[in-house]
Amino acid sequence: MESKGNLNPLKLSIFILISFEALVLSNGRILLSKKPDPSDAAATARWLASQNSWGVLSTISNDLGGAPFGNVVSFSDGIPDQGRGIPFFYLTTLDPTARNALEDERCSFAISEFPLGTCGRIDPENPTCAKLTLTGKLKLVDSKSAEAKFAEQALFSKHAEMKDWPKNHNFQIFKLAIEDIFLIDWFGGPKPLTLEQYLSPKIGVSGSMYLA
Repeated sequence: MESKGNLNPLKLSIFILISFEALVLSNGRILLSKKPDPSDAAATARWLASQNSWGVLSTISNDLGGAPFGNVVSFSDGIPDQGRGIPFFYLTTLDPTARNALEDERCSFAISEFPLGTCGRIDPENPTCAKLTLTGKLKLVDSKSAEAKFAEQALFSKHAEMKDWPKNHNFQIFKLAIEDIFLIDWFGGPKPLTLEQYLSPKIGVSGSMYLA
């Protein structure tokens, strides 16, 4: 019987893959858990929010007469693998998104499983490639609050270069106060999911990472 030290390269690769089946490498990021079962909507939604680092944030445009304006933005809901489900953003009023939110807080934020690399070769619109849209209000966070300190740590831990963005651009922390949750993670239409279920889900496949 071969020891691990004597395995040929092919067998060693297979051994490593099996030993670390919970790790998924995607665009330089390592996912520390498997995708939750589609029957667990709350865990799936929180997994998407925890593992993603960007999405499309849509606000009510002042420049376009009230039309929706979607913008690709970075976000974080907590330090890696300890997300709390609430997205935080680092925005400047030099960009339309922040200006829009200060006039009309209504917004929606869409993220997909596809960038994580776990959808395989299927189309991003395929229902088995999970997608999440959070709708609510985009609110400015009090810069002197404990929440701002948490949000800053959450954002900078996932987006290190934010710390060096120009100070004279007056970047500020915003959060999405969630009012509605739209989740597709399998066939059969959107999963019914309340805000309470989303914020306090059952323990997921890797334990505490899904706890609020």
